[in-house]
Amino acid sequence: MKRLILLVPLLLFLGVALFLYRGLFLDPSELPSALIGKPFPEFDLARVDEPGQRLNRSNLLGKPALVNVWATWCISCRVEHPVLNQLAQLGVNIYGVNYKDDNAAAQKWLKEFHNPYQLNISDAQGSLGLDLGVYGAPETFLIDAKGIIRHKFVGVIDERVWREQLAPLYQALVDEQ
Repeated sequence: MKRLILLVPLLLFLGVALFLYRGLFLDPSELPSALIGKPFPEFDLARVDEPGQRLNRSNLLGKPALVNVWATWCISCRVEHPVLNQLAQLGVNIYGVNYKDDNAAAQKWLKEFHNPYQLNISDAQGSLGLDLGVYGAPETFLIDAKGIIRHKFVGVIDERVWREQLAPLYQALVDEQ
């Protein structure tokens, strides 16, 4: 009986250790999203560039797009931004969600680093981010022309990520039209 009592903590420890060890090999950019295959959430928020104008879900419809969640306080967003500018120059449709940020700072950022976004939503309170299940910035959603979320990518979009992961998915959505 004493051996059994001593064996239980050892088995529990080994189980927890195995679970944690498995976590070392998971890719954090592959966070599952319950929104894949569902419509982009409804929202009614101001534009970053024209705060007096409102945007809603219908503004995102009509063609496939990347919806990029970004912020001026996000160091990784600064790394990602030049790639987004390049993609926009190539004709990739990109919408921005400025997440939990100061609108004046966002406007200054876009003037300084250029604006790759066809539309840029000001989500100062983080309500749209909450509806999207955003953990932080940058996060990017790929939506089809009907506004259905087809893919979620967490982290910096660099040239390799675009070429190997997102470009084929984006092109498939463009070809569907």
